[in-house]
Amino acid sequence: MSLTRRAIKNVISSWGGLAINIAVGFFLSPFILHHLGDEAFGLWVLIFSLTGYYGIFDFGIRSSLVRYVSKFEATGDKDQLSRLINTSLFTYTCLGVFLMFLTIVGSFYVDRLFHIAPEFLRDARILFLMVGSSLAVGFPLGISGGILEGLQKFYLMNWTNIVSTLVRAVLIVYVLRHGFGLLAVALITVSLPLITTLLRGVIAHHLLAISYGWKYVDRASLREVANYGGVTFIIIVAGRLRFKSDAVIIGTFLSATAITFFSIGARLVDYAGEVVSSMAQIFTPMSSHLHATGDYNQIRRIFISGNRACALVMFPMTVAMIVMGKSVIEAWVGARYTSSYTVLLALLIPSTLYQMQSTSNRILFGMSKHKALAYVVLMEGIANVILSIALVRPLGILGDAIGTAIPMLCTALVFLPRHMCRLLGVPVRKFLVEAYFYPTILSIPMILVLALMQRYFYAHRYPQLLLNLMAGLAAYGAGVLWFVLSRNLLGVGIKIAIYRYFGRELQEPGA
Repeated sequence: MSLTRRAIKNVISSWGGLAINIAVGFFLSPFILHHLGDEAFGLWVLIFSLTGYYGIFDFGIRSSLVRYVSKFEATGDKDQLSRLINTSLFTYTCLGVFLMFLTIVGSFYVDRLFHIAPEFLRDARILFLMVGSSLAVGFPLGISGGILEGLQKFYLMNWTNIVSTLVRAVLIVYVLRHGFGLLAVALITVSLPLITTLLRGVIAHHLLAISYGWKYVDRASLREVANYGGVTFIIIVAGRLRFKSDAVIIGTFLSATAITFFSIGARLVDYAGEVVSSMAQIFTPMSSHLHATGDYNQIRRIFISGNRACALVMFPMTVAMIVMGKSVIEAWVGARYTSSYTVLLALLIPSTLYQMQSTSNRILFGMSKHKALAYVVLMEGIANVILSIALVRPLGILGDAIGTAIPMLCTALVFLPRHMCRLLGVPVRKFLVEAYFYPTILSIPMILVLALMQRYFYAHRYPQLLLNLMAGLAAYGAGVLWFVLSRNLLGVGIKIAIYRYFGRELQEPGA
């Protein structure tokens, strides 16, 4: 398969997988909420957030696996490939055993750590055991995913995810409609990823026939993996502190019910961020290629044009949630949850400022210049935990959201643009104007249209919501169309980089 065809398949499948995940999550979450109730749903979010910290124990092995599988497969070094995979498998198995022990012990102390209603205590312990055990088993099994990514078979990962997500949704709807509860939903949620991972293991073994055995486990391979994954590990820890601590803090100082109200606003912000992040991932290999060839001019163009593209995608979602946020929440989960709008606003603004610079993050990873970012986001995560704990009691879930928002604002406004501009030799003012002037101007008509529609045709249900949203998007789309035709959405720099990355010959514009 040619590089171009493979890239197209990977991108299309990534967008398809993201669309399915968002659609299923958007419509399944209120279904689960209304069938389980606030307390059980909050407990669900709490346990999954708590066990989400298990990802810290990856120690960056997954990223190392992806890199070296690609490298050794390209060089045809089967012996090093066997040593890498066997050493990673052994390490993951040891980590899985440790996490299984941690899960068994932790299940006895769930009630001492969080405010859980007595009638849900048994379910909380069983749920913790189920989720924790599945994640522990998933560590050694998950090596197949790293192999497929290293082989650039992202489309296999994405299609298996799509099938698993759809099957999970159907089964959850079935068991809830037939009177089953929280534990049945959890069993489906944790078992399907394991089945999917086993399927990937079969596929990976078929694509990459290597030898397995104790003799291929060695310290040199472990050291190589650890050295590369060290910085990634810091970012993993920071990510858990930044995005997985809120439910734990709220569950500790408030209640499981409060988690439900927080998660509604936070999840809408997450959906928007996932759309932009999925688009920006193409800039990592592109900037890596240009950095290797020393083409910094093209990297600078990608830096500006790529972040402009991220803003053009992020801004309309931000505008829609600011103007229509209460309507979205009411149509999604019901009018009694519209108080989550304050959490939505507190998280949305800093998230927007951060996500509109997603290309910057990808360039740093592509150039292997992400160490400073790792330390900054780690400090952000620590500050998030400290501020959220300090503010959650006097201000409730809004205080937790503010504690998350302040450090993220500092990263987005103070560190990231200045660091990138200094690294690439681009004036900060030039970057801000060229990247964000047009996305900002093009959002103004959408703001006016949505404000008028909400004033005279306030949306309470999906049909009204869709009508108002379509009117706003029509205004925004007209402006974007003008921009595409007059200025070229991606810019000449990204076009040249895409063609060079795919190995095509390109004539300069106007030639």
